[in-house]
Amino acid sequence: MSVNGKVALVTGAAQGIGRGIALRLAKDGFDIALVDLKADKLDAVKKEVEALGRKASTFSADVSKRDDVYAAIDHAEKSLGGFDVIVNNAGIAQVQPIADVKPEEVERIFRINVDGVLWGIQAAAAKFKARKQKGKIINASSIAGHDGFAMLGVYSATKFAVRALTQAAAKEYASAGITVNAYCPGIVGTDMWVEIDERFSEITGAPKGETYKKYVEGIALGRAQTPDDVAALVSFLASPDSDYITGQAILTDGGIVYR
Repeated sequence: MSVNGKVALVTGAAQGIGRGIALRLAKDGFDIALVDLKADKLDAVKKEVEALGRKASTFSADVSKRDDVYAAIDHAEKSLGGFDVIVNNAGIAQVQPIADVKPEEVERIFRINVDGVLWGIQAAAAKFKARKQKGKIINASSIAGHDGFAMLGVYSATKFAVRALTQAAAKEYASAGITVNAYCPGIVGTDMWVEIDERFSEITGAPKGETYKKYVEGIALGRAQTPDDVAALVSFLASPDSDYITGQAILTDGGIVYR
């Protein structure tokens, strides 16, 4: 079954993993609704999608705000003529010893990483039901959603929460023909990991680049992950080949966490 002409919405699509996912899904045949807080960066990705022969739209949204997420999905439907898949990819990292975490820091990362996924699930399911169709909801978790990592305790908690939401939503929406799954990347060579490494350097005194190098050395396959590696799994989860899979949080990490 072809996905040509179907519409996939990707949050956090302006850069990094989100951009990689958007371009891979465009190559697969999806038209792409690009959503990000950084609206100025979306036009470049839009041009890349269009160069692949697919339609694209852009929309600026703060995923921590419920109304923004609903509006983004409405815009995707109106601008591209449909809505079939959502990839709740937007998220942030936080490197902080547990003893030093402040209430406002917890609130910020949970609002983006957890609330953003919750609103995406809720809004997408409502739209699929209104359109009387099946659909696919794909959420960003992490290896940190399978194992808690030192200095990444609150971040890990958000990614465990995404796994829980994924499982619960899969059970709630299965009867409507809606599948809900999550992808769990490892050490991806993006700007986010540059920021993580720099923060580890500030806290531990390790030279810049040392933390990233240490984590990469622990990967069984011997290299850092690329956004394309992550996008390959999302491509599968967005395709008809995954129709009989739901409620799963699938690791794609090159061999770090084993389940």
